[in-house]
Amino acid sequence: MHYTPHIENAFLSVERIMRDVNSGWLLRYFHANGASFFFAVLYLHIARGLYYNSYKAPRYFVWFSGIILYFLTMGSAFLGYVLPWGQMSFWGATVISNLVTAVPFVGNEIAFWIWGGFSVNNATLNRFFSIHYLLPFILLSLAFLHIVILHTIGSKNPTCIDFYDTINFYPYYFLKDFVVLSFVLLIFILFSNFSPDTLGHPDNYIPARSTLTPKHIVPEWYFLPFYGILRTIPNKLLGVVAMLLSICVLFFMPLLDFGALTSPDCRPLFRICFWIFSGNMLLLGWLGAQNIEEPFVTICEVCTFIHFGYFLFLPFICWLESFCYTSTLDTLDINVKNNV
Repeated sequence: MHYTPHIENAFLSVERIMRDVNSGWLLRYFHANGASFFFAVLYLHIARGLYYNSYKAPRYFVWFSGIILYFLTMGSAFLGYVLPWGQMSFWGATVISNLVTAVPFVGNEIAFWIWGGFSVNNATLNRFFSIHYLLPFILLSLAFLHIVILHTIGSKNPTCIDFYDTINFYPYYFLKDFVVLSFVLLIFILFSNFSPDTLGHPDNYIPARSTLTPKHIVPEWYFLPFYGILRTIPNKLLGVVAMLLSICVLFFMPLLDFGALTSPDCRPLFRICFWIFSGNMLLLGWLGAQNIEEPFVTICEVCTFIHFGYFLFLPFICWLESFCYTSTLDTLDINVKNNV
């Protein structure tokens, strides 16, 4: 109600919300920090799904719907980051939207369509504001569909062993989720009230200026691992492809991890690789916020290699673990027969 999607007034309208509107500062800090907390929980949720192989049959559609939700959430978060029209908002929008020009033949036309002109301007801000407002309704519908699919198929047992005896959602999972939600909300409220600007970039509190480029353009922290991968590759087209592939590869997890074993307790090699992958993602996030200079560039290249190496190595891990597990079962079977 109080935001103005115009390049001359957007920054001032946000300042007015913060200073003059009753409890406007609280609502804005809840909104901005809520996005960060949501992504933190979302990444933990995806990591849990990867660790416990939640993408395997019969839960393909649960996994696919969740990844689609993740993509749309990233899009909504990026559009929202542009709206305050600070320095980092403007230049972040300029850098990210410029990536489409790497598409052969039609890249410039796509950029012109997104911008509504020859550069990021008032038409761009209006379009981003409109889509940012509409996307949450789509996300809400998909989230409802995701939950319906989950409850139709059922949650995966953490031991990855399917039993006919199941646990009711209420009161067991309800109480567990309620305790975790209460803890997260407590931290979120404390964070939003006592340290609200920690996750924001200081340059975004400066009005956008197209004639003054910031020293170091960085997105929000939840985009930093993929931004680090993008910066690693000098070629623009290959960098964009690598960044998109680093996210889209999650769709192919059911194909890459084709083994019959699903419990991480039975997959020691998988567990080691998973924790290396997780630590590497955290390191990529830190490197994405650093200046483009040595030794950060070289370390980022190594981390990018490890990131894609995990997915390339995953089919071999499945084959090796399945082979070892089958050999162990055959050995146990022979020993039982000999004892009999």
